[in-house]
Formats: sequence, C-alpha cells, structure tokens
Amino acid sequence: MKILILFALWFIVSCVLSQSDTDSSGKQVESDLDLIVVTVATEETDGFKLFMRSIKKYGYNVQVFGTGEEWRGGTMDSLGGGHKINLLKQGLKKFKNRENLLIMFTDSYDVVLTKGPDALIEKFLKFNARVVFGAELTIWPDASLKDKYPKVKENEKRFLNSGGFIGYAKEIHDIVNYRQIGDMDDDQLYYTQIFLDRSLRHEWNIKLDNRCEIFQNLNHQLDEVSLKYQGTRSYLYNLKTGTRPIVIHGNGPIKPEFYRQANYLADGWTITNGCQSCNEDLIDLSKVEEENYPTVLIAMFVEINTPFIKEFFERVANLDYPKGKIDVYIYNTITAHEKDVKVFLEATEGAYKSIRYISPSEDVSSVVGRNWALDECVSKECQYYFEINSFVQVTKPSLLVDLIQQNRTIIAPMMKRHEKLWSNFWGALSRDLYYARSEDYLDIVNNYKVGVWNVPHVSSVLLVQGQLLPQLKNAYSYNPLYDADMSFCQMARKRNMFLYVTNRDSWGHLVFYDYFETNHLHNELFDIFNNPLDWENRYIHKDYKAELQKDSGFEQPCPDVYWFPMVTDTFCDEFVAEFENYGQWSGGKNTDPRLASGYENVPTVDIHMNQVGLERQWLHFLQTYVRPLQEKVFLGYNHNPAHAIMNFIVRYKPDEQPKLRPHHDASTYTINIALNRAGIDFEGGGCRFVRYNCSVTATRKGWMMMHPGRLTHLHEGLRTTKGTRYIMISFVDP
Repeated sequence: MKILILFALWFIVSCVLSQSDTDSSGKQVESDLDLIVVTVATEETDGFKLFMRSIKKYGYNVQVFGTGEEWRGGTMDSLGGGHKINLLKQGLKKFKNRENLLIMFTDSYDVVLTKGPDALIEKFLKFNARVVFGAELTIWPDASLKDKYPKVKENEKRFLNSGGFIGYAKEIHDIVNYRQIGDMDDDQLYYTQIFLDRSLRHEWNIKLDNRCEIFQNLNHQLDEVSLKYQGTRSYLYNLKTGTRPIVIHGNGPIKPEFYRQANYLADGWTITNGCQSCNEDLIDLSKVEEENYPTVLIAMFVEINTPFIKEFFERVANLDYPKGKIDVYIYNTITAHEKDVKVFLEATEGAYKSIRYISPSEDVSSVVGRNWALDECVSKECQYYFEINSFVQVTKPSLLVDLIQQNRTIIAPMMKRHEKLWSNFWGALSRDLYYARSEDYLDIVNNYKVGVWNVPHVSSVLLVQGQLLPQLKNAYSYNPLYDADMSFCQMARKRNMFLYVTNRDSWGHLVFYDYFETNHLHNELFDIFNNPLDWENRYIHKDYKAELQKDSGFEQPCPDVYWFPMVTDTFCDEFVAEFENYGQWSGGKNTDPRLASGYENVPTVDIHMNQVGLERQWLHFLQTYVRPLQEKVFLGYNHNPAHAIMNFIVRYKPDEQPKLRPHHDASTYTINIALNRAGIDFEGGGCRFVRYNCSVTATRKGWMMMHPGRLTHLHEGLRTTKGTRYIMISFVDP
C-alpha cells in the first residue's frame, strides 16, 4: 500500500513539473506575465478598425506605431515592408528591459484575433521558446532559401511568416534592432535570415508555429480551415492540424475570402446570438434636428428601359429625409424615359438643394456620367453619396437614414429580384475578379442569416461616406476592362475600403428588366409575370386583400351577384387607353371571324384580349386574383386553374351600341369589371338580372361583379345614354 501511495505522489508531482514552463536551459519561466500587442498602422483603414474591434473585445493592451506618418514601405504587393521594422525599433525601446513582458506583433490591416490574452499566453508558453513566429506553406521572398529551413512533419507549415510573432520583450527588441534595414527592404526576408542563422536561432530560442497553434496565415490555404461555433463563440478550426489558432492573418491574394470569414470571427456573427457587430459604432439620428442632418447627394442612373420607373421616382421622392439636405444628380440615357424624369422634376421643383440633369441629348457615356456624379458630390462637399439605379424599388422610406446610422464606409441594402437569387451583391470573387458564389450567399440572400456583411462587390444602390470620395476619383473608369460597378468596387478594395451589404431589414427589391416589352402604349400592363410585386402595387385595388380575409363580408347587390374592389384607377385608365390605341373594335355584328364558329349569338362592340397580346397575362390574372374570390363566395366549386376562352373589353356608346339584349353567358361564372365612372364618364348603363328584376346601375370604377353564367342569371346591358362606357368581361370555365 505504501508503494502505491508513493507512486501516486510521484505521478502527481511529475505531471505538475511537466506542465510547468521552462526555457531551453530547463529553467522555470515566470507564468505571471504581462502582454502587449504592438502593430504598425500609418492610417486607420477599415481593416485596422476590424483588427481593433477584436483587440477591444478580448481586452488586449495594444500599442500602435506610425499613426499619421507617411508610409515608406512600398505597396506590399511585392518586396517591401522594412518601414514596419524601423517603426518598431523606435516604439519598442521603452519595453526592452521589461523582464516579465511578452510582446506580440501582428499586422493590423488583415488580422483578426479570436481569443483573449490568457489563452494566448498559455499557448505561447507551451512552445518553451523565447520567440515564436507564424509559419506558412509558401516561402517568400527568396525561394532559394528553402533547403535551409528545418524539416517539418506532414501537415505542418515550414516557412516563416513575418505578419505575426510573439516573444519576450528583450528578445523582440534585440531582433528588430539586429541590423539596419531600409524602409523599402523586405521585412520578411530580414526575419527569415535571422531565423535561418542557427546561432541566432539558438541564442534567441526562436521557433516557428508550424501547427498554427497561435498564428493562422491563410495565404492560399483556404481549404485547411473551417468556421466553427461553440455556443456564443465563433472561431476558425484548422482541419489539418486540429488546432484553434488565435491570430487569423488574411495574407496573400485571398483577402476577400478572409474578410468574409471575418464577418463571423471574434463573435461578429454566431448561430446563438446572430450579428453582434451590427449594433457597434452606430450613428443615432433620432435626436438630431433636421437642419443638422448630414448632407447627401442622391445620384440616380437611368441607363436601361425600366419597368415601373414612375414608381422608382416616386419612391425616391418619398424617402424620409429632409429634402433641404439633398442635392440631386440624374443621369439618363433613355429617351423613352425623358417624360418620367420630367414628371419627377416638376413634382419636386424647389424642394431639393439643387438638381443637375444629364439628358440623352448630351450623349455622355455611362462611365463619364458616373464619375461626374462623384465629382459633383466632392464639389458640393456632401457628407454622403447615395447611388441608386432606376431598376431599384425602395419600399421603405427610412432607407437613407437606416444606412447612415449603420456608419459603414460603403454600404448597400440587400435587394434582390422577387423570388429570385439575383441580388445586388457578390459573396465572393472568381480568380478573374468576376462573380463567384460564397458558401453563405444563399443564407444571406434568403435572410437565413441576418446582419451587416463585408463583401467584395455591391451595386445598384449604395451609400458612400463623403470624405472618402477624393480617394475614389474616376473609380468607374479605374479598370476599363470591367463594367462600371466592378471597376468602382475594385478601386474601393484597392484603397482598403470595405464594401458592406446589410439584410437587417427589407427596404425594397430589384425589378426584372431583361425581357421588358417596350412596343406598347402602357408596357407595364404586360409585365405581370416578370414583376408581380410592382404589377400588383400599381394595378390591384388597395382593398382587394381585405376581401380575402376569413371574417370579411362582401357586397351582394343582387341574388348570387357579388361585388369586389379589384383593380386601381390606373389599371382602368391604362387598360382602356391600350385598347383604344389598338383601335380595331368589332362592328357588333353576328358574323365574327375571330371565333372558331365565325358566329356570335349576342354580339358586342369589343376587342379580344388575344388581339393585343394580353391573353396569357389575363389568364394569370384570373388564376391569381379572381379564383380566390370565386372560391370564397361560390362554395364547393373549385376549378384549378381558372380557364376562359372569351376575354374582351366592351364599349357602349349611344350612337354605336348603347345596350345588349337579355342573354345567358357561356360560362360557369362571369366577371364584369367597370373601367370608368358612372355618372361622370357616361350616363345610363348597368346590368339588369331579369329573373330577379334586379339592376346594378351605380357601377364603381375598378370594381368587379361576379355572377353565375348559363341558366340562372339571364341578364341584359342597360342603355348607355351619354358618353362612353367600358367594361372588361371574362366567361370563366365555359
């Protein structure tokens, strides 16, 4: 028993000793350490703000060197970066004699931390080193040094990366002061040469983080990491080494993908809590007087034949923002939309600070027109630039305020085509910088994940902070090989400006313009399939949906004759105008070559829907809007889809055809929509149901009567005594 007790005590002591921290000489290292993170940042870019968010979240003590100084280390696209070391030499002097101080250097424009100081110190101490550098699979900048590196195990990274290292203050100070380096010399080569010198490596006990315990340098190796969640935490997991690195460095050409992952890191978005970063650094306009609102230039671009452009201009005018704080810039290349621009200009005359209109006659290219808009904003010293294309429908007037309050460099409200995946942002880029679908694109576009997302491309509608516009001069022509929006986004990325899209609310949608027919008098009448939301908004009566409610009543002016609010005045006016523009009215004779039989028993002066190309759209109207009402009032009758062969507009005039004799309709039920106003546009008229001796004479414009056909509802058209009466008739389910 004594032997077992002694063995147990020995085992416990051994375990404790094995977990204590020793340096290379076997001496125990103080575990009571302080930690300071140091970085170099000459300007406060969006990348730097992202880095600092993670620094603040986890409570790191940070020192930033070089703030406000001119950067002299090159573009960092090739050799360079020596300026970082020279800034560190100056900044680290005060720490060189701090014995119990750890210093971690990281880049700050493409780095995010994912855990706090205690976890970082714990990981560092397990290396039993004085200094630990991050590692990567790619050797840079001198490939000839490859064979001088120590060998590593499978899945480990062999080559030094200078974007992150941690060590004791004295050693870090001595390393950065080892020799002189020019500002334009390469910082990674400087550290590499030190590491590959065996005597220096031993003297300073330098090791590489080959397994990404602390430093994850992504470079090209995106397939080795995966985003993971644990409760309210998010982190990056290395699939090859099974580690959870703390310092995530988006070095190399994969920055768009790194920034996408950074949306989630540092608990920016988690499954449990959703978007945590969305409510940080907001601007509150709720208590700001209107005269103190930021100034905005709204730039509208009309460059394609656009359906429902009337509503586009109306909705821009209805933005909930003081017009006295808005300058307007309109660029239009479409002659057919000149009238729509004119209506907007007349309706808002004198309301805005200023309006500049570039018309089709000025023959200004799209790129130039858009660059001029940026220049206009700069010249007026606007605080925000708001760009919106004509195919964007803003349905929530608070859009502009909501975007400003989010306080992002460049931000777009997420908008998409109705029931489509086509949206105004890209989640990723292909190698040639065109569209690629990110793994979270569908989650964002379908609102399964809600937040504010750093993405590589936004378009169609966006807000830019005005102080950045001088850096974006001529952005739309920055890359002439790309479309204007791609060129703009590429320059923004090059200038280290983040592009955000937010789906925190629903602000509107994009209209589908690809197959928009422009050969009609009122083209939107024909657009029910491509843009059902906008079609319904313009043409369906505002009270229609109330009729579908379970507890709603319905008017019954005669037995089994029902009356419903159906379409808008706009529908009625455009519908009549479209048919009058077509003009080929029948003569109201029994002989009718449009019918298969060639004979009409009860003829009217009419035009059939198929004559003007509206038959398919009208059948969809019957199915979508009429059938639900029919099933509510004629219980037990269900016919899906609703079908009609005879769909036509009828015209009654005193000197043409004033009335219609009693007759039965060749239908299961008939709908009759009044298209103009009784007592105003015409006098007399109406419908009399003979069996019940019941007449409907005070017809209502846009309202639909529905009654049975065939046997029960013999009816006649009453005499129109003055003016012209128009009605739309469908014999449903003949």
